[in-house]
Amino acid sequence: MSRIVTATLACVVLAWVGACKEDTPKSVEIRPVRTEVIDPKPIDDDRQAVGEIKPRYETDIGFRLSGKLISRAVDVGVSVKKGDLLARLDDQEYQSRLRSAEAEITSAEAVLVEAENAEARQRQLLASGTATRATYDTAVKNLRGAQAKLESARASQTLARDQLGYTELHADFDGIVTAVAAEPGQVVNAGQMVARLARPDAKDGVFAIAESAFRGRPENERPEVIVALLSNPGVFAEGVVREISPVADPATRTYQVKVTLRSPPEGMRFGASVVGRLKTTTAPVVVLPGSALFDKGGKPAVWIYQAASTSVTLKPVVVARYEADRVVISEGLSKGEIVVTAGVNRLREGQKVRLVQEAGR
Repeated sequence: MSRIVTATLACVVLAWVGACKEDTPKSVEIRPVRTEVIDPKPIDDDRQAVGEIKPRYETDIGFRLSGKLISRAVDVGVSVKKGDLLARLDDQEYQSRLRSAEAEITSAEAVLVEAENAEARQRQLLASGTATRATYDTAVKNLRGAQAKLESARASQTLARDQLGYTELHADFDGIVTAVAAEPGQVVNAGQMVARLARPDAKDGVFAIAESAFRGRPENERPEVIVALLSNPGVFAEGVVREISPVADPATRTYQVKVTLRSPPEGMRFGASVVGRLKTTTAPVVVLPGSALFDKGGKPAVWIYQAASTSVTLKPVVVARYEADRVVISEGLSKGEIVVTAGVNRLREGQKVRLVQEAGR
């Protein structure tokens, strides 16, 4: 009987102990995190783009008339002076036209002399009363016709001489040949490009910029840019944005930006690859490591540490741009707030945390 009582008491004690364990509250999980105190500051806008050096002024040079190209005196990369010969057409036809025009002048001059003499005789006869007014008027008409024919012949001679001169193509200014589009033996049309000439003292840095680079900037802003050679950053020049294409490239969906360079060094030759960087600072922003970002419904957010409750709350932010190992946040954070920078993926709203280091940069 005593054994039964003892067993019963043991069961009651075990049941009571189990109930006590169930009533004991579970300990709160506290996760260790790293944090950083927010202090917005302006930073250098160090975004870069790769482009190339191109001439600001570039002209397609061609003949004013058609003909067969018999020689080309320049090639790509050649420097020329104003008046230098670039190419020449076969001028045999235009030589013949000039000789024909000169012969017409000789003939017109002879006709004019005859008409002048006839007019003088008729004028004398009219004065003496031996010629009629009608006969004298005819002589005057013939004289004026001969004068007009001589003027026309002289104009034809001038045109033929000019056309003969147009068979030679000369440089209109000092420059560098950047392209050629005709070879000796080829028949070219009037206005067809034979060579492309660029002014060497005016250079642009030309870049293809993504649309996101213009976000948040004034529409008419023309910032200053530092342009350096990709192969030698020590060779650089300062410039200002001169032109932004209003239409995106259909293939790359980027916009062409032209930067006019101030006193570019000789090492910046046409076609050279360059790197451009804005010579400006941003508005006060917050720079955080990429590990600080948390996704909230497809939008960026960060965990804010609440010192009073030693817990965290989620706060949405606006990211200005993403970089290799950090993010630049333009809106959403205030000075003095403490942001969790490591361990964010294991947190939840109201989560108790423990700082593993002093908050600070």
